[in-house]
Amino acid sequence: MRIDLHTHSFASDGTESPGDLVRAAAAAGLDAVALTDHDTTQGWAEAARAAREAGIALVPGIEVSTRTDDGISVHVLGYLFDPAEPALLAELDASRESRVGRARTMVDRLAQDYPITWDDVLAQASEGATIGRPHIADALVANGVVPDRSAAFADLLHSRSRYHVPHYAPHPVEAVRLLRRAGGVAVMAHPFAAQRGRVVADPVVEEMAAAGLAGLEANHRDHDEPARSHALDLANRLGLLVTGSSDYHGTGKPNRLGENLTEPAVLEQIEALASSGTSIVRP
Repeated sequence: MRIDLHTHSFASDGTESPGDLVRAAAAAGLDAVALTDHDTTQGWAEAARAAREAGIALVPGIEVSTRTDDGISVHVLGYLFDPAEPALLAELDASRESRVGRARTMVDRLAQDYPITWDDVLAQASEGATIGRPHIADALVANGVVPDRSAAFADLLHSRSRYHVPHYAPHPVEAVRLLRRAGGVAVMAHPFAAQRGRVVADPVVEEMAAAGLAGLEANHRDHDEPARSHALDLANRLGLLVTGSSDYHGTGKPNRLGENLTEPAVLEQIEALASSGTSIVRP
């Protein structure tokens, strides 16, 4: 089985609809794919319908944006949780609302130096999507400021840029607890991808593991070989699962479906750990 446990649709910052993403996954030869949009489960229903039609398994998921006390961004993947669990819903709502205000402030700052408006950004987002930096990047591309998203994030939208504004996010340990409370399974996404910005030290991962973290996404394109080895060694020491994923965003990033994969036995363990009643959608 070919399993990819980290993808994004235009319900967050991907460029394809949830249905088109699932159909693309099937066309790419995947047997199972997880939809893990940022801080939303809006795409689950459409993706499930497409999965049944395309003959591919769908793992309902999410990528929760979190931040440590010293400001390091950490992404936590959640699988097979109850999307209606009140405490988790409240945190996701707070994060999405904060993202919009943060995006408007960033656009205001950028507009002082570059041709961009809030309407330009809205034009890049699908209906109902939470506006974020990728949509600002797409507006900058459309207006000829940068050649692509990667260039925008490497400079103007980087966390160290003078245009950058932080948004509200729960602590990663709290996110793990909330996902577990919702009956789901938590996996830390690209834990040591230093090119994205500062990464957490091992004690933070250890604290997340004590709170119920189930795995580390060790096999990811943003991990160089030392980072991958570190993640594998830490997962082994802490008794965590190891996943591999594409972090696919459609045309928004160079990532390709299935470029990193998760072992079938690991997906079986994720399914066994879930207790919410939310299940893998199988054809």
